[in-house]
Amino acid sequence: MTATYVVRVWVPDRPGALGAVASRIGSVRGDLVGIDILERGAGLAIDELVVTLPHPSLVPLLLKEIGEVDGVAVEDIREVPGGGPPDARLDALETAAILVQERTPAGVLRALVAHAALDFAASWIAISDADGRVVHASIGSPPPVSWIRAFVAGSRLATSTDASCTAVSGPDDMAWTALQQAGLDLVLARPGRPLRTRERRQLAALVAIADVRWVELQRMSSSAVHPSVHSS
Repeated sequence: MTATYVVRVWVPDRPGALGAVASRIGSVRGDLVGIDILERGAGLAIDELVVTLPHPSLVPLLLKEIGEVDGVAVEDIREVPGGGPPDARLDALETAAILVQERTPAGVLRALVAHAALDFAASWIAISDADGRVVHASIGSPPPVSWIRAFVAGSRLATSTDASCTAVSGPDDMAWTALQQAGLDLVLARPGRPLRTRERRQLAALVAIADVRWVELQRMSSSAVHPSVHSS
C-alpha cells in the first residue's frame, strides 16, 4: 500500500546535510522522489521533500529517523491525495494557462481563488475591492469583510513603511497581495502551515497574470458596451 508524502524540513545549509536526510529516508525503505527549496537564509534551508513509503504505518518511523539528523527539524508532513508526486511549477503553469483562457473579469477572479486554493492548500481566499467593502470572489470560509478590510489596511501600511516587505506580505500563515491595475486585494490563509518565500513569489506571479487578464477583459467589455463611433 504505497503512499506519497510531502515532508517540509529545516536543514542546515551545509554540504552533506540533505544527503544525511536522504539516507535516513532510505533506511525506512522510503524513496526520495522530489525536492523543492522553499527558502534559504540564516544558515538554514527550508525544503519540501516528496517521499514515497511502502506503507503509511512507516510515517512515525520516518519522522523519527529524519529528526535524528543533527540540526534537522520536521515542520510539516502531509499525504498527497491520489499518491502522485506534486509538482509546484507545473501546477503554477496550469493555473496561469487557465487564467489567460478566462473570458470574463468575474471568471478570472473565480478561477484565481479556486486554483490558488488548490496550489497552496489554502483554507480560504478572498478578493475584495480596494476599499475592502465588497468581496468579489472567495473560497472556503473567509472572515467578515470588516476583518478583511482591517487586515488589508494593516498589510498595506506595513508594506509602505518597511522596505524589506515582499510583494506578498502578511504573517507566516497568511498572505496579502494586490491586483494593482484592477484595484483589488487578495488575502489567503493557511493556518498551521507557514507560507514560505518561494510560495509567496509563486502567488505574486499568478496574481500579476490575473491582474493583467482582468483589466484586458474589463476593457473589452467596456468597448462592447460603448463602441467607438466613426464618422465619414
